[in-house]
Amino acid sequence: MSCSSSSGSEEDDEGIDSYRKGGYHAVRIGDPFAAGRYIAQRKMGWGHFSTVWLAYDTHSSKYVALKIQKSAEQFAEAALHEIEFLLSIADGDPSNSKCVVRLIDHFKHNGPNGQHLCMVLEFLGDSLLRLIKFTRYKGIELNKVREICKCILIGLDYLHRELGIIHSDLKPENILLFSTIDPTKDPVRSALTPILERPEGGTLNGGSTMNIIEKKLKRRARRAVANISLRRVSMGGAAEAPKVTKSLDGIDMRCKVVDFGNACWADKTFADEIQTRQYRSPEVILGSGYSFSADMWSFACTAFELATGELMFAPKSGQGFSEDEV
Repeated sequence: MSCSSSSGSEEDDEGIDSYRKGGYHAVRIGDPFAAGRYIAQRKMGWGHFSTVWLAYDTHSSKYVALKIQKSAEQFAEAALHEIEFLLSIADGDPSNSKCVVRLIDHFKHNGPNGQHLCMVLEFLGDSLLRLIKFTRYKGIELNKVREICKCILIGLDYLHRELGIIHSDLKPENILLFSTIDPTKDPVRSALTPILERPEGGTLNGGSTMNIIEKKLKRRARRAVANISLRRVSMGGAAEAPKVTKSLDGIDMRCKVVDFGNACWADKTFADEIQTRQYRSPEVILGSGYSFSADMWSFACTAFELATGELMFAPKSGQGFSEDEV
């Protein structure tokens, strides 16, 4: 899970089943962390290992991304693994100019579901996946793609040449813009007043169980309405008005590489199979060993997707083989 203002899991809520021993930590808006240094403001996203919260750092008077890992042992080990890489990245980049996300702090937090490792990262904006969706999969102007690619390459050059780190899961979800596409969702540009104590009647995770159910029902209703509209068009009814292409003017295209939960050292790899399948390099598919070139393959797939709005490779399962075998 990245430190984005939106996540790859933005379409669904994480539900409540994993808020149990070994699982997520239930957070209320206004909850303090690290002896009151960080105050939870709102949930930004979630992943299968963690939830990510916008938090206010009372020491620096800045907004940060607070990543709270599930408490079970395997998740704690994964967090320690990621912290190891993030510390190396921060130590080698004191000027914070290498286009890689910066770790600010890390600590342990005790809760009813166990002890959770927490990472405090710089606040960043939307992912490149959100940018691709924002343009309705029509592709981005090549001069803007070049600007994005320059940042990614600066980050990869730093990771590969200076640190010997393979990211191993580079994709649009794991590259974040410096700021949000919508200025109202950026706490600084929107002049958000920080919450410094828990509001009366504050609910867990920024919403009640009923809110989760309501969100799911609303999504189903929207899908049903969309299906009805499509059927009307196919039956000769009035077609929908063409959608206007959204402008990218004013959106900062600078970005950073994030999410080092699957990273490894070039001279000490941890797994034979790496990368999300759409961005998986030939050497990984063939099981012939991999190095920095695996990240470069994923970079090329990402650049193609930015320019066209289409996946370069979209593997599909068939008779006798799975998506991973394509």
